[in-house]
Amino acid sequence: MSRCVITRYRRPVPRWEQGSEERLYAAALQLFREQGFEDTSVVEIARRARVTTRTFFRYFPDKREVLFADTDDVRAALVQALLEAPSVADPLRAVVGELARHHWEGLAPRRSLRERQSVIAANPGLLERDLVKQHTLALEFADVLVRRGVGRELAPVAARVGVQVFLTAYERWLDADEEVEDLVTICDELLAALRATLPG
Repeated sequence: MSRCVITRYRRPVPRWEQGSEERLYAAALQLFREQGFEDTSVVEIARRARVTTRTFFRYFPDKREVLFADTDDVRAALVQALLEAPSVADPLRAVVGELARHHWEGLAPRRSLRERQSVIAANPGLLERDLVKQHTLALEFADVLVRRGVGRELAPVAARVGVQVFLTAYERWLDADEEVEDLVTICDELLAALRATLPG
């Protein structure tokens, strides 16, 4: 089963434009951090990345999409991974496991992921967009679990709780020493702690 990130289709670009998307992403994060999301314009992002505004719009429809560009592809990869998981007999563990094993640093270095999360958390509109995407992921996970035989009452509970367990672990992972903690270990610890609080 593939554990790697599914990336978006990348159109061929002229040699002088190569690296523009990465520079735009880095420039946007720097500016969002320095002066806030709302006070940063596309023109400023393009200027910081040393490209034209026209080049910016070749990669992103607006400045929000700099932060959310790959989320639909990542969701599709995660849903497919759960669909192909060897077992969903323990649906909560199956959901958390697929999320934890995904190659998140294939999107960007952990430092950049940390900065992205900080920008989103500081802006209500971005946070709302992020929550909607989390909700959509949980709904799709629940649908996969039902298709694989999990009960219709249990599936949405396992999907929603699983996503929240993972997100708690993900925040801890972002803040952790990169040489000390890995995401799978953190998720396992949180699952064990959660189950220890349940009767029986």
